[in-house]
Amino acid sequence: MATTQLPTPAIRNGFPLPALLALATAVFVTALTETLPAGVLPGMSGALGVSESAAGQTVTVYALGTAATAIPLTAATAGWGRKRLLLTAMAGFAAANTVTAASTNYPLTLAARFLAGVAAGLAWALLAGYARRLVPVEQQGRAMAVAMAGVPVALSLGVPVGTFLGQALAWWVPFLAMTALALGVIGWIAALLPDQPGQPAGERAPVRSALTVPGVAPVLTVTVLFVLAHTILFTYIAPFLDRTGLGDATDTVLLVFGLASLASIWFTGAHIHRRLRQLTIGGALLVALTAGLLGLWSHSTPLVYAAAALWGLGWGGAPTLLQTAVGDAGGERADAAQAVLVTLWNAAMAGGGVVGGLVLGRLGTGALPWTVLALMLPVLAVATAARRHGFPADRG
Repeated sequence: MATTQLPTPAIRNGFPLPALLALATAVFVTALTETLPAGVLPGMSGALGVSESAAGQTVTVYALGTAATAIPLTAATAGWGRKRLLLTAMAGFAAANTVTAASTNYPLTLAARFLAGVAAGLAWALLAGYARRLVPVEQQGRAMAVAMAGVPVALSLGVPVGTFLGQALAWWVPFLAMTALALGVIGWIAALLPDQPGQPAGERAPVRSALTVPGVAPVLTVTVLFVLAHTILFTYIAPFLDRTGLGDATDTVLLVFGLASLASIWFTGAHIHRRLRQLTIGGALLVALTAGLLGLWSHSTPLVYAAAALWGLGWGGAPTLLQTAVGDAGGERADAAQAVLVTLWNAAMAGGGVVGGLVLGRLGTGALPWTVLALMLPVLAVATAARRHGFPADRG
């Protein structure tokens, strides 16, 4: 018997900006919690009694926590209401950041960071789908762009502010600030987000079954290569700029990158509904051009800043584009496809640190841009070839 589903309050009342901003803030918490240790490594390593390299593994263990648990936890919580699950994830961030701030024990800190990664796996697997379900189909791209804006804001503003607080006050202050923000987001979500149901037990398919849906595999391939390339460049941009004589301007270069990323998010949101494939290919081309500029003209200060802007324009919309593409391709198995994407995304981030480190150690900083370019070429090839499924030529 057919039933008529009443629209949620968000859809009935128009574009649900306050609810989507709550999701964007949750994304901000997720992204900044992951990268925050990088800005406070000296103080953090001193408090834990380990080297800066060992303290840096708090970033790696976060990514491993996400990669290891996103798929099994998504399957285990498939029947939960989406609001309950998101609130649980934010509570996990609050707990993990509190322990990180208070701990002077290295194993305990690693455990807290792993817990934060687990919370991230839960959050990332549902945030994109949550945003899409709050609006009609024609507004889904715009909704995704608003929700994913938390990523470039975290990188361009959150990391510098967190680093400043850590240097001016104490290394643990930014982590307590993240706890306070996570608690605020919990209240925001509880008050404004309409709930979305989980999947009934009889309708759940194994997460791995999403890989058999046409179009999912090309999107995942593009995701792994794109994220790997970006992470190599982002992780080792400081030593690369040191070699070019711009080491003291690393924060400014990253600010240019972050502001360009915000512009990319806005543009993506305005055009993603009809131009997903073109935007994906265009973004990949811009990142490839960035690598070429840095490889050939890294000693030209104006061109380095131009490359940073192109990098931000190319990368900023990528999370929205790739999560939208895998959601569209996954269809009824969109949540499962998102869980696989989250797992591979974080595996690629962890791999970017390893691969970039090997390139840096064996070939030097000059090889980093060419490694990025070599990875972006197959991204372009796969995105261009996936015209029917994954990155359709026309979504209108």
